[in-house]
Amino acid sequence: MKQGLQLKMGQQLAMTPQLQQAIKLLQLSTLDLQQEIQNALDSNPLLEQDDQTGTEESVKEADSSQLDTSDAISQQEFSDDLPAEKEWEESYTSTPITGTSSNAVAYDGEDTVYQGESSTSLQDHLLWQMQLTPFTETDQVIAMAIIDSIDDSGYLTTDCESILDSLKVDLEELELDEVEVVLKRIQHFDPLGVAARSTQECLQIQLRQLPATTPWRDEAILILEQYMDLLGNRDYRTLARKSKFKETQLAEIMRLIQSLEPRPGNGIETSEAQYIVPDVYVKKINGQWRVSLNQDCDPNLSINKQYADLCKGTISKTDSQFIKGHLQEAKWFIKSLESRNETLLKVSNCIVQQQQAFFEYGDEAMKPMVLNDVAFEVEMHESTISRVTTQKFMHTPRGIYELKFFFSSHVATDGGGECSSTAIRALIKKLVAAELTTKPLSDNKITQLLEEQGIQVARRTIAKYRESLGIPPSNQRKQLL
Repeated sequence: MKQGLQLKMGQQLAMTPQLQQAIKLLQLSTLDLQQEIQNALDSNPLLEQDDQTGTEESVKEADSSQLDTSDAISQQEFSDDLPAEKEWEESYTSTPITGTSSNAVAYDGEDTVYQGESSTSLQDHLLWQMQLTPFTETDQVIAMAIIDSIDDSGYLTTDCESILDSLKVDLEELELDEVEVVLKRIQHFDPLGVAARSTQECLQIQLRQLPATTPWRDEAILILEQYMDLLGNRDYRTLARKSKFKETQLAEIMRLIQSLEPRPGNGIETSEAQYIVPDVYVKKINGQWRVSLNQDCDPNLSINKQYADLCKGTISKTDSQFIKGHLQEAKWFIKSLESRNETLLKVSNCIVQQQQAFFEYGDEAMKPMVLNDVAFEVEMHESTISRVTTQKFMHTPRGIYELKFFFSSHVATDGGGECSSTAIRALIKKLVAAELTTKPLSDNKITQLLEEQGIQVARRTIAKYRESLGIPPSNQRKQLL
């Protein structure tokens, strides 16, 4: 085997530190970007922020016709400007069917931050009530064991025998009836019906707490005790025949049962508050949809002139290298941040231009659009579009949406056009919202209704879209009311 030297010319794309930083900033959400900016300010003395900041309304206006930027993370840009380097109760809990997309965050007025409900857990709420209840020391131990065995929906996940066995180690004389007595008391804590062992027991507890004069109370208890299986299957015809109730009477009984809460724990929010800060704002000004950048994305960073001027003075070589190194890092960071914002604005403007019908008329007018469509329009790589639309949110008069919401697949229409999957979902919601609850639309019927509008969609596709909207099948939507 002969060895030798060989010269060869070639080109190779190098992932320089500057390019890595630009990509990192590009895919950060606004909250993460704020933290990244703060970290940079803390670690680099040559980087400073202008203290004069305005309100959310004083955002940086940008019109798509005035934007003339290239791909923010292209190697060419950096080589030119920078140096190289994620079932019963459901049947009786009506799924909300609204005109707002499931991807949108509820919006009220000018509030641009979505805040979750109380972060107090169900267990904390029950323990607080336990402390206010005149339990004996033994009963408190039992109560704590029961509360620890309650899931987020409010149901007891184990039986009294298992709780007794776990407590017998320390309380040898403890009896099963003592555990059951404490359980009964906890089941009447707020929310009522908590610690129930079944949906049937949960609803019965709530019914028995109603005044005895409540219309249809006793009849509802009877239905739950004797015909729970028919009730869960919504087999109203058999239920009416066996219970000997008339249809109008059964409808009143069902109205009362449906007013109950089959998942009592759901009323207590267990998760931490969620915060969504929009990256861009969309407003209609003088008949035109305009996109503006959230000021938090543009914090007016600059170079500290006082420190930068030290390089011109007589300082040691070590200090000079320190200042020059941080000066270059500060310039790179500012450049990467500017590129991120320009890219975000450019992509957002393109989305607004492509989806103007949505902003005017809602989900049903959404056009089919994929990442490649925007990439071609703004002359950027598809991976760049993917990064800039992930965890970025757009504040619109219709709500707050993730940028990825505006991308959807297409379905052909009879007229030779295309309809987006988002628009089809909106049509499904509209059809279900208008259906007769006594005779809900099946997936086949929805398919036929869409065909009448010129939209050809398979039944299994309708079922998939319906499930993604949280809409139960027709047999579970059927009601007597």
